[in-house]
Amino acid sequence: MSFFKKSLGQNFLIDKNVIKKIVNLADIKNKNVIEIGPGKGALTDEILNKSPKSLYLIEKDRKLFEYLKKKYSKIHSVKIYNDDILNFNVIDILKKHSIIFGNLPYNISSQILVKILKIWPVGYTDVIFMFQKELGEKIISKFPSPNYGRLSILTYFRLKVLKKFLVSENCFSPKPRVISMVVHFLPKKNMNYKIDNLKNLEKITNILFSNKRKMIRKNINKILNKYEIENLRELKLNLRPAQIKPETYYKITELYEKK
Repeated sequence: MSFFKKSLGQNFLIDKNVIKKIVNLADIKNKNVIEIGPGKGALTDEILNKSPKSLYLIEKDRKLFEYLKKKYSKIHSVKIYNDDILNFNVIDILKKHSIIFGNLPYNISSQILVKILKIWPVGYTDVIFMFQKELGEKIISKFPSPNYGRLSILTYFRLKVLKKFLVSENCFSPKPRVISMVVHFLPKKNMNYKIDNLKNLEKITNILFSNKRKMIRKNINKILNKYEIENLRELKLNLRPAQIKPETYYKITELYEKK
């Protein structure tokens, strides 16, 4: 039976060595686990081999949902939701010290990451996601680097990268046209900046990166007033968005939220 739907960006991981490598990134035993986009359950099976306390599966595809429901019907620790992760309220199933896995659909993987970043206070200890390599580089790139931008600024505000590795297109069925990247994130314990709502950091980076090849001189006036700009000494108006450190973006957001 074929489950593949191109519209959902489905590429099923079939390499058992890679599956074990992903699952072994975190200590799952007696932990609460959430898996986004389990597909046919290749990763799920290996997670269950590690004896989690509970396992929540979120699968958008109705056909796959029915398949998984039948496959795991006798395992009481598994609960399956037929829902779109972008609309699903993860907080409802997020228990203390949860671990989140996801072999994410490439077309919405950045949106899923940002959704997880917005969960606050953090209820998870580990986030292990697979991205398209090109997107993964944008997410984990630090300042200054060619791939540094909005996604890395947002990501590094709340998460740090523990490990990463590449996955060949030959490890999937059907084969994607790109190499994948698995990234293991840990939430930061000590926050150096107080941003109440991550949507504000999203908004500010969106405004400034809307003209990423131009200096920020014009766009910064949409966020801060003249007095605030003058008092933020590390902010140089002749810089382009990618030339500004993430810490400066966090300070700008703090000022914006005080208004």
